[in-house]
Amino acid sequence: MAYILWISMNLLFSFYVGAVKNCYPGCRCEVESFGLFDSFSLTKVYCSGVGPNVAPIPIPLDTSYLDLSSNSLHNIADSMLSGPGYTTLVSLDLSNNHLSKVNRNTFSRLRYLETLDLSHNSLEDLADECFSGLPLAEVDLSSNRIQEISLDIFKSKGHGKPVNVDLSNNLLTRVLRRPQMSPLNIQSMNLSGNHLKDVPNLQGVLLRYLNLDGNRIVQIDRGAFAGLKDLLYLSLSGLPDLSVIQPHSFRGLENLQVLDMSKNPKLKLLNSEVFSGLLSLQELNLSNSGVTFLPDNMLNHLPSIRSITLRNDVRCWKNQKQAWFHQQIGQVKSGEFLICDVAGIVL
Repeated sequence: MAYILWISMNLLFSFYVGAVKNCYPGCRCEVESFGLFDSFSLTKVYCSGVGPNVAPIPIPLDTSYLDLSSNSLHNIADSMLSGPGYTTLVSLDLSNNHLSKVNRNTFSRLRYLETLDLSHNSLEDLADECFSGLPLAEVDLSSNRIQEISLDIFKSKGHGKPVNVDLSNNLLTRVLRRPQMSPLNIQSMNLSGNHLKDVPNLQGVLLRYLNLDGNRIVQIDRGAFAGLKDLLYLSLSGLPDLSVIQPHSFRGLENLQVLDMSKNPKLKLLNSEVFSGLLSLQELNLSNSGVTFLPDNMLNHLPSIRSITLRNDVRCWKNQKQAWFHQQIGQVKSGEFLICDVAGIVL
């Protein structure tokens, strides 16, 4: 009896997916019905590859997802994303078009928009506050032509949801931030594959994930990541010009758990105070970099470290013992030392 009741309840509260008859020509519409007796429904509209004349497009009143990717769109007028159906839009895909700019009011009417994909376009200009007032949870700006970006584009107007920002594969040269700007609830930012020459000033942004891979950063200065106390993951991999990391560069990242500095061939030496302040760091990756020796006393600054990858075939982890020395790894005088496994052999 209980099993029959369980089956009945699952049938009542399951959702139904079906096609919509009155869909824009060339598009595909799917309706998802939810709740008791299908009392609630949302529609997904797929218009990828239809062509540049697809917008503006009429969509069903209950549309939650709209795919306008790969349509050779060169611009999005403010009126193109307005009208019936857009008021319930939660996700919008504009990737793989030819968009070169985003105006301040382009997305202003999408009051429920949480996911926005603008990757693989030709974006060069993002107007200030173009994403403000939106409850965005994820923004993908990868593979564009952005050379500088002001964090004012994400100015918050009372929405507390975090924003995931992917800015990879752009031509970004610097990130601008106005002083006295209110904190931004951006949870994840991917700035990889740009032309940044310095670590951008992101102080006041509530980041948990930051990726700066593949940029033209030459040196990381003292306090470069100040104000990013919520950061859990930092990737500085594949920086072909990085040669210097100043002591105390990571100070303030007391909650950082993973630090990836692999594939940095010009990075040869590290002072132990480079790791000062990394109280929660658990994983450090230095594989395929120019670093072949770990600095003395570095474990004094890394009380939570679990593993260090020094080279591609050398993985180290912390242990407790009397002071220990190895000619390739270095000396630890605190009673803690690193055991390193080289090609399966523990040194």
